[in-house]
Amino acid sequence: MLYRQLREIQLDPDAVYKIREASVEREDIHIVLEDGTIGFTHAVDGRITGAFFEGEGEILLIPPDRVEKRSLGLFTNTGILEEKFSSIYLRFNDDLASELITYTRGKVEDPQEFVNRWSSVVTSLSEADALRLMTSFLNGHKTADGKIVTPEGDHMLRARINGVNMGVFDLFFDTDAREQISVGQLSRDKYGRGFFNVWTAFPMRSMRMRAIPHRTMKGRTSQTPAALGSTTDEEPEDRLQIADYKIKVNVKPPTDLEVECTMNAVVAQGGQRVILLELSRFLKVSSVEYNGQALEYLQNEALEGTALERRGNDLVALVFPQSLQTGQKLELRFVYGGSVMSDAGGGLLYVGARGIWYPNRGVALANFDLEFTYPKEWTLVATGHRVSSDSTETSVVSRWVSERPIPIAGFNLGNYQLAEAKLGDVPIMVYASEGVENTMPVAKEQVMLPPLNPTSRIGAPVSTMVPSAQPAPAGNAKLVAERVQTGLESLEHQLGPYPYKSLVFSQMPGRTSQGWPGLIFLSSYSFLHKEELERLKISPVDAFMFNLVIPIHESAHQWWGDLITWKSYRDQWLVEALANYCALVTLEKSHPVEVQAVLDEYRRQLLQENDSKKIGADAGPVTLGVRLFSSAFPNGYLSISYGRGTWLLHMLRHMLRDAEERDGKTDPKAAKRISTGDEPFFRVLRKLRERYEGKSINNKIVQQIFEEEVPESLRFEGRKSLDWFFDEWVNGTSIPKIDASGVKVTASAGGTTITGKLTQKDAPAELITSVPIYGVKANKDMVLLGRVFADGPESTFRLKAPAGVRKIEVDPYETVLRRKN
Repeated sequence: MLYRQLREIQLDPDAVYKIREASVEREDIHIVLEDGTIGFTHAVDGRITGAFFEGEGEILLIPPDRVEKRSLGLFTNTGILEEKFSSIYLRFNDDLASELITYTRGKVEDPQEFVNRWSSVVTSLSEADALRLMTSFLNGHKTADGKIVTPEGDHMLRARINGVNMGVFDLFFDTDAREQISVGQLSRDKYGRGFFNVWTAFPMRSMRMRAIPHRTMKGRTSQTPAALGSTTDEEPEDRLQIADYKIKVNVKPPTDLEVECTMNAVVAQGGQRVILLELSRFLKVSSVEYNGQALEYLQNEALEGTALERRGNDLVALVFPQSLQTGQKLELRFVYGGSVMSDAGGGLLYVGARGIWYPNRGVALANFDLEFTYPKEWTLVATGHRVSSDSTETSVVSRWVSERPIPIAGFNLGNYQLAEAKLGDVPIMVYASEGVENTMPVAKEQVMLPPLNPTSRIGAPVSTMVPSAQPAPAGNAKLVAERVQTGLESLEHQLGPYPYKSLVFSQMPGRTSQGWPGLIFLSSYSFLHKEELERLKISPVDAFMFNLVIPIHESAHQWWGDLITWKSYRDQWLVEALANYCALVTLEKSHPVEVQAVLDEYRRQLLQENDSKKIGADAGPVTLGVRLFSSAFPNGYLSISYGRGTWLLHMLRHMLRDAEERDGKTDPKAAKRISTGDEPFFRVLRKLRERYEGKSINNKIVQQIFEEEVPESLRFEGRKSLDWFFDEWVNGTSIPKIDASGVKVTASAGGTTITGKLTQKDAPAELITSVPIYGVKANKDMVLLGRVFADGPESTFRLKAPAGVRKIEVDPYETVLRRKN
């Protein structure tokens, strides 16, 4: 009843007023209702939760840092949100109604006309906020006069604003969110696909005040990650800590599941009666029990264009009879089912893009005990280790148990054939079907057909295109297994032992692959031979990716993403870029040309202009994560998180390696490490693995561990810090053009000296880049002279060089993400 009242709210004809010079202040948010009419909604349990204003108003919001100002500017062409509006819908859980009433100037003459014009708009918008408001109502308490008082510190304001210049957009203020302030707009790309473009999002002022500027470089004050909107080591703890799942699944091909899921959890933060979970929108919950008793629940659809909707999930709200207490243990049992699987043809079934098939709180480590019952003619593989498999005449019951807490669980079903390999005692099992999905294009070959009458001398052979033989992934499964085995051997050398007891690959329809703990869904395209990919018009770079990089990339996710997870969306790029770059490193000796081609393709994508003449890099820095999905850059997340992210790691690796090479000439310890191939970059990765196994990482953690390896020659202004790199390269979008000019080679009895000037163009003045400079001898041999910090538009350098060096080359091995001359 409460949820329905909040969802179907309407304007109250007895509460429509004239209003002037009303001010709404919420932390960084400043809204002024200059002159117009305001109508309030009916009260629910004695509390007004909404209002609609028509007239003249203005909003002012200033993002706190250049990252967010740049993001706002991408969508609005200005770094400050200062917009006049003609109407605004407000939904709130605090005393905003009482505040606004003090600014009213009497009731309007015809309130019903105002209500008739706007009530349907208010009602349609109210649904999106009903669940959030319900949590405030239920988590609060009633006063003696029957009014609901929300918990202390619980504030929520949503504004749907009809801007004069920017059109309709949304503003959110929610103290229950990780980033309390955000602004965005539902928009569509040129193909009609819906996106919710997040213009800006950041912690409110009172939260940012905890972050203090921590260093100055030549007048530049650097903000802490918290001030930049990123996460710190002081992460907000999830209110519910899920310990383990026990799930029984009755699989009914081709589409349906019937599921009983028992979740054990501990309340980490008490005081609330409502807990929100995610579950695929294609699954309908029929009952929920709490410690053996029926529990009230609601399923609520995600809004179009949101990250939740993009994941294919909706919300399930659990309503407890009393407020939960910190430390309280919960046993929750869910019964649900629905058509969550898809039949892709070719003997392939999958959950794929249809959301997560069990209730969850996002990426969080837990133990899983999974039991599947399915028809005998199918093969099922799942995360974890298979501990049993029993068959009857018609069905199979298999049980899969995680050997350690894992962040996510999944399964796949198909008519598979098995190919195997081994990594020491770890079995590598590759399951592939005889066919491919229905949506894969059919390659055609040009053949010569004879004349209709072969005995006649009239007529000549005719050239035509006919379908070629359909690819058979099962025939290539053994080759995939062997490639993965070789890749895993290299990954173990880089990162330490493989973290699970087995590794299973199963064929996945489409071009997308996914790496889950011990289970990898591998794209059908990765099972095709190079020649088959060529017939499908797949580019050489993409063919190399499908054949060699992607299987190892997904294997690397067993470390980055499964063994070690990310703290927030701003840190997710780390696991994607680390998995991708580690995969490329495994191939750089055997396929150096192809690996460089991949890096070149990433650079090309980052420099490619869209319809608005903005380059791909303008989508934003890697730290914007899923916000990079936008109508302006539909592929922004891929090109930035994977492409720029890979380049950033490539730069870090070679910065450290060059410094080690320079130090090795005078430092015996460094020389020994070089001779054994112990690169500092991989020392960092092994430290990450050792310290954060079974935990989450963020940008700050990764920066600090890299800084442990920063040698003297790589210290900007003498500081053992990488602030300069993370401030402008990780939190930036630049791809500069770097040149050397005025170079002079001076030979003397004391040795050869080279002087000159480095220039950086197409870059902000704050950009600092470590640039390798090589000397070139007469025989064209090159020797590393050192690295120079290009600090801003122009920087001078002075380097010592061996005898015989006649000229220099700037970054000849392309280890810096820069524009080519």
